[in-house]
Amino acid sequence: MKLAARISAIAVLLLLVFPTKANVKPAPVDAWPLWESYKSRFVSLDGRVVDWHENGRTTSEGQAYALFFALVANDRDTFSSVLRWTQVNLAQGSLRDRLPSWVWENSSSLGGAVRDFNSASDADLWMAYALITAGRVWNNAEYQSLGRSLAERIAKEEVVFLPNNGPMLMPGHGGFRPEPQVHILNPSYLPPQVLNGLAAEFPNGPWKNTESGLPKLLSPRVGNGFAMDWVEYRANVGYAAAVGPNGSTGGSYDAIRVYLWAGMLNRQTDGYQQLLSSLSGMEQYMRTHPIPPERVAPDGSIISESSPVGFSAATIPFLIAIGNLQAATDQEARLKKEFSEVTGLYGKEPSYYDQNLVLFSKGWSEGRYRFDPDGRLWLRWRKP
Repeated sequence: MKLAARISAIAVLLLLVFPTKANVKPAPVDAWPLWESYKSRFVSLDGRVVDWHENGRTTSEGQAYALFFALVANDRDTFSSVLRWTQVNLAQGSLRDRLPSWVWENSSSLGGAVRDFNSASDADLWMAYALITAGRVWNNAEYQSLGRSLAERIAKEEVVFLPNNGPMLMPGHGGFRPEPQVHILNPSYLPPQVLNGLAAEFPNGPWKNTESGLPKLLSPRVGNGFAMDWVEYRANVGYAAAVGPNGSTGGSYDAIRVYLWAGMLNRQTDGYQQLLSSLSGMEQYMRTHPIPPERVAPDGSIISESSPVGFSAATIPFLIAIGNLQAATDQEARLKKEFSEVTGLYGKEPSYYDQNLVLFSKGWSEGRYRFDPDGRLWLRWRKP
């Protein structure tokens, strides 16, 4: 690419990512085509988010993300239907009374039922955050009250005190304790802007101290500058990469979200530079490689280079945050190349997970939403 063309591409990207008052306009509900395409393929009429690549299952993660995207799109009807389905089918009727189960399957043997009643704390966090924010921006006291109740339940049932350390969010309310002094954790379950948002809502809660513990899960001794999917904490020993539920160790499909969350973090947030610095392995890798790696070993060596399109989307905010605008432009070019005019989604066979990563990334880069230094959500459609 010639220099002039590169400069032009970077200029366009900057306008997308740092929109001015001139190019940011209030957007009606139908002005986010990607969200509409996602709904058409993955969200049923009754509000269930379907992962077709996993035998049509539904997870609390998918339901939580859909609540957030519906909020960003000012799509109240979808928000309501997704919340209704979640409460009835994952929370046995009420998110006030119990955490949502993490996975539901619609099969001939189950007839549509919860497969595993354990929770997934990252989904719970996003769900509580979306509900509290929806209550504020839509002036809906029920949403806000429900979100606060859920957040308080998360603090009670999913936050533990690590010996010689401090409060930390467990991946779920049960399990993840293979030995009495060992806790298995997941860095991607700790979006700092969401934790900060809950800290602003609950000043006396565990959220700020939990957020401040994230860099320890990303220390050089854990992943050599790369985020890991799973991390163990041993009392009197510290943190190290852990074997995940799939039997592998390293950074991949979970960890890619760590770069996404870090990139979308407000630059004025406490600890912002420290967080970016802890991801130096990915920063250096993207200086000389066209796309992010699919799998990384704990020592920083690359296991698999060829990642799906969602990985490119997830790293765009991170690349912008560290000032590698050319690499960000290259990832945008990949997204454009893999966009399907037929489906309105990304990839020849659009996967649920890729589309969620793209929705987060594109929604942010298009200026549809932002997080302030305290983690509160700014929405483009909402008039000041």
